[in-house]
Amino acid sequence: MRKKITCLSATVILALFIAMPGHAADTPDADEIVRKSNHVAYYQGDDGRARVAMTITDQQGNTREREFVILRRNMDEQDGEQRFYVYFQRPADVRETVFLVWKYVDQDDNRWLYLPALDAVRQIASGDKRTSFVGSTFFYEDVSGRGILEDDHELVETTDNYYVIKSTPKNPGAVEFDSFTTHIHRTTFIPVKVEFEKDGNVYRTGEARKVETLQGYPTVTQAVMKDTNMGTETTLDYLKVEYDVDLPENIFTERFMRRAPRQHLE
Repeated sequence: MRKKITCLSATVILALFIAMPGHAADTPDADEIVRKSNHVAYYQGDDGRARVAMTITDQQGNTREREFVILRRNMDEQDGEQRFYVYFQRPADVRETVFLVWKYVDQDDNRWLYLPALDAVRQIASGDKRTSFVGSTFFYEDVSGRGILEDDHELVETTDNYYVIKSTPKNPGAVEFDSFTTHIHRTTFIPVKVEFEKDGNVYRTGEARKVETLQGYPTVTQAVMKDTNMGTETTLDYLKVEYDVDLPENIFTERFMRRAPRQHLE
């Protein structure tokens, strides 16, 4: 029987979690902190489902709304291969659009986008993973997470509540940033805030506004990504989150991009 443990949703997305200070007997090294944080953010539980409302705010303060469901399935028990399926429910111009990810640890992820108006599945090139996700301030890579082996990690500060990790890309030509800094809660290992830097300036910040305890585990229920250069931001509100819902492997395929598994999207 599959082990029943709760996880943060695929949403891959970053959490701001404020809790009582925690103090480990020995401070783990940077790679171990990042590994534990990545596990908490993306790998706890066998699978998960979340209904998400997205609000995109432009430079003038105008907003656009989108609503979608994220399905996630772990393919092994070693924080390795995963599958993500994102199905857009509204508004009408994006309804039935599907974003599919096959995530790997030691190679580039495979990403596809189904466009119902064209009845076409398009593969997203690895070089496009750090571009806007359906017009939002989040990137495609934010949905399923950045591979921890893609960066060198350094513990630059330890506070009462947080480990502060600076991560520098091993292949700087493949990304638009010079480095990013993550605040990771010392007790839960939840990544609470991330700041991306270029030429010494922070230009992109991810955090969360709300965290709730669901089934005894902390769960992000509102996350925000801001682009200070563009003056834009996107808010994700998690309206319903469920864990260990026994999602079948075959729905994470091109066939079900064209024919949505509606019984798993409720």
